[in-house]
Amino acid sequence: MSEKLEIFNLGLKSGHSLKIKGKISNDTDSFSINLGCRSSDLAFHFNPRFNESVIVCNSKCSNAWQAEHRDDHLCFSRGSSVKIVIEMLEDKFQVKLPDGHEVEFPNRHCYSKIDYMSVKGGFKVTSFKLD
Repeated sequence: MSEKLEIFNLGLKSGHSLKIKGKISNDTDSFSINLGCRSSDLAFHFNPRFNESVIVCNSKCSNAWQAEHRDDHLCFSRGSSVKIVIEMLEDKFQVKLPDGHEVEFPNRHCYSKIDYMSVKGGFKVTSFKLD
């Protein structure tokens, strides 16, 4: 089953972090966490892909995807409950994975505030918190 959560007034700013807890579905190929100002303009797209055993990070500008960053440290497993922490820094996004590994992705468009968040695919959000 594919889940979708959208928030349009998130208010994530540089120096803050977003903690997301949820359950990965048993039969999913992927899920994504997206941060930006709208679905067509994303500062950060975080996309674990089980069918490729990779985490893909990217950004989108005016509905056009940009160059992917691929990290082969896929520590997630289908059917598990996880906590993901995304820290927004001035020049990058830093993601702390459940096993402590960190993935970094540049803040390519110099966003200082993120109002849009979506979570799509095989991930059911059970809680999220801004710090």
